Amino acid sequence: MQTSLNTVARRSAGQVSQPRQGRAVATRERLLDVAGQLLGEVGVERISTNLICARAGMTPPALYRYFKDKYGVLEALGQRLMDRQNAVLFEWLDHHAPGGLAALSEGVELLLRATANVTASEPGAIWTLRALRAVPQLAHVRIASHRLVTDRMAAVYGPLLPDLPHEVLWRRLRLSVEFGFAADEMLNEETLIPRDDLIRDAAAILRHALAP
Repeated sequence: MQTSLNTVARRSAGQVSQPRQGRAVATRERLLDVAGQLLGEVGVERISTNLICARAGMTPPALYRYFKDKYGVLEALGQRLMDRQNAVLFEWLDHHAPGGLAALSEGVELLLRATANVTASEPGAIWTLRALRAVPQLAHVRIASHRLVTDRMAAVYGPLLPDLPHEVLWRRLRLSVEFGFAADEMLNEETLIPRDDLIRDAAAILRHALAP
């Protein structure tokens, strides 16, 4: 199921086959970095392939070798951010799962902080997160990614909670993933709550949600 969801997330009208050669990969990544910076400056509505090309010093035909339109660029930005956040979660699971529920519970705050660091390091990440929610053409990226990590978490938590029906566990984990995603957004938007307080309180809520 994980592989199929990942495939679905990458199959869209806006996506062109990803390059394999080093120079082409670097060019595509540079375009995404430029697009992320522009997204933070002008927002989802105003960003365009022409603006991206002008900032990157490229011609539109060169960009269209990698993306079919601006939504293809935004989709790739969203997928890259989700992939990098997911990699942090998968590494966290691998590290804490051997310690059982206690280790997973104690490590929740570390996971939230590591995820926040990924978001902070991505150009235009907060606008990318907003686009994944606001633009219908991009919703599949967020949903497929969240289902993917829910599957991975269920595979870890399931043996540790044998009395909890799988559908109930999956549902609670899916809600927890959505909550963590929202908390990450709040870190970049809510100025009335100190950052450390928000992370600590979010971690406490997640511990409660995943308690036996």
